[in-house]
Amino acid sequence: MRLYRDHAVVLRQHKLGEADRIVTLLTRQHGLVRAVAKGVRRTKSKFGARLEPFAHIDVQLYPGRNLDIVTQVQTIDAFAGDIVDDYGRYTTACAVLETAERLSGEERAPAPRLHRLTVGALRALGEQVRPAELVLDAYLLRAMGFAGWAPALDECARCAAPGPHRAFHVAAGGAVCVHCRPPGAATPSPGVLDLMGALERGDWAYTETASAAVRAQASGLVAAHLQWHLERQLRTLPLIERSRPHARPEELVRQDGDRDSTTRTASSA
Repeated sequence: MRLYRDHAVVLRQHKLGEADRIVTLLTRQHGLVRAVAKGVRRTKSKFGARLEPFAHIDVQLYPGRNLDIVTQVQTIDAFAGDIVDDYGRYTTACAVLETAERLSGEERAPAPRLHRLTVGALRALGEQVRPAELVLDAYLLRAMGFAGWAPALDECARCAAPGPHRAFHVAAGGAVCVHCRPPGAATPSPGVLDLMGALERGDWAYTETASAAVRAQASGLVAAHLQWHLERQLRTLPLIERSRPHARPEELVRQDGDRDSTTRTASSA
């Protein structure tokens, strides 16, 4: 089989043998790719440092039976230098990478929009132009949209009645009207669903006027909605929770109707 080349974001890596690493890449045209980088743990490796997480690279790979093999790497953007020196940005960027891997779908399924969105989120975190939590929430909402899981914000998730609506229920799919509101639906403060809509649209002028309390509630609802559909909690979200104060998640998104017939309390991002 022939070599192929693609742009990729390095999502994670782990050791293989004494000198190699397995790297997980989100590529532009080939989706999620797992590949072996031979000899990169040796001090004389030519491209070991280019395959660190957060790197945006131009990579050449040789298709293998189980794992592809990295043959060439060129750095496009080295985001790690601007991210790893700050705990808040670092944990937020880790959440971006974990989400990208979870939402990328099957291996080798093209994901050009998710790739572009991930690169943009890492660049925004590195440049520090906007608050990290807003960048993350915008990323999660748009990535869920690509996966078909975007929460309903402007209309009722059940009957499509036009909003605005005050209630939000994760299992129902987002905002719900007074007629469709299930037991246990959250009632976020005024402005929370508007903020989520602005984040999804990229209306940054509006998002940066929101209060800390409104941002915290929006983060909780976004994280709850994502983790409901993933059916698991992201490992990185609790780290972000400790890095900045948030309202208690059970006050935001306590829901009835868990898939296990128990009350689900979602962690806020």
